[in-house]
Amino acid sequence: MPTPDNTVSLLIGGKVHSHWSRYDIDSDLLIPADAWHVELGLPDGQFPPVVTEGAAVEVRIGSDTVMTGRIDDISHETGKGGHTLSLSGRDGAAILTDCSAPVFSARQATLAGVVANIVKPLGISRIRIDAETTHAREKVAVEPGDTAWDTLVRAAEANGLWPWFEPDGTLVVGGPDYSRPPVATLILRRNGEGNNVQRLAVQRSMAERYSDITVLGQAHGTALEAGRNALRASVRDPAVKVYRPLVVIDHDADNAGIARARARKLLSDSRLKGLTLTAEVTGHRTSDGVLWQPGQRIHVISEPHGLDGVYFLMARRFRGGRGVGTTTALTLKEDGVWTLDAHPGTRGRKRLRLKTKDGKELEAIDVGGY
Repeated sequence: MPTPDNTVSLLIGGKVHSHWSRYDIDSDLLIPADAWHVELGLPDGQFPPVVTEGAAVEVRIGSDTVMTGRIDDISHETGKGGHTLSLSGRDGAAILTDCSAPVFSARQATLAGVVANIVKPLGISRIRIDAETTHAREKVAVEPGDTAWDTLVRAAEANGLWPWFEPDGTLVVGGPDYSRPPVATLILRRNGEGNNVQRLAVQRSMAERYSDITVLGQAHGTALEAGRNALRASVRDPAVKVYRPLVVIDHDADNAGIARARARKLLSDSRLKGLTLTAEVTGHRTSDGVLWQPGQRIHVISEPHGLDGVYFLMARRFRGGRGVGTTTALTLKEDGVWTLDAHPGTRGRKRLRLKTKDGKELEAIDVGGY
């Protein structure tokens, strides 16, 4: 198998820049605005004229695009050691986290319509709603002062979904497809046979875990129907054996479907807090030459930790540079529990299958709603 190309390059103004002395490229599905940072020595002191703050950037590893965004910061340092150019930037979510949402109101609004109203005025035109079903909102009103990202998140979570940006700059509102096969196997055996992990840490936690979650909402009145101020949806996580209730008031939950979706989204977020695997591997690709990318499913075998199962890749971080080698940090979470309503498949509406850390099936049970 040929050696994979892990050369990091930036495409700026039609020109390719590479051979960095250091680079750091981070991507996390739970944190908006994936970020990158590179450093380059300038022995002749020449500053590339096309490199300006706000310039469009495509970050590549080999021939693969890993991020599309803009330059945030430029640092040009001169000292006894020479000239150093440092660049950093973020993906398309940057403008959504930095800027206020457009003020608008709408009735009987679809998720696609709400998302378009939020992001298109800020220059984002490539949008994909990646979910089997979504809920229409009786009324949507965006007030001055909220960031575009916070407004987008509320619209997504009302449908049990989450927003992120693909490497090509497409905004996706949806969730992972857990039917996809794992892309790789990470191995850590005591005898060292087949090991391909430099480091593996496992953390289990009860913080921010909940046994019962209730969402309270209200429906706006219309010309044909009176409003309701007692909308309620509750879900239970049987994996939490201690009674740990959470009640959330959601003014955006204006029908039972939205309240139920929000409750299940909160439950899946709670489940994510329970288990975190952090692995460090050499290079930036799987054994099949595929770049590590959040959203992948990975089989993990670790004898010291007693693990043999499939986990979900929530975040990854590429690091490297001249004389330091290339490494990737992988953050893995429990498989099959995040954004439960994006691709329900054959699962019933009342019960959603989850899995415990030892592979046993659990159920997120809808215990009430009206």
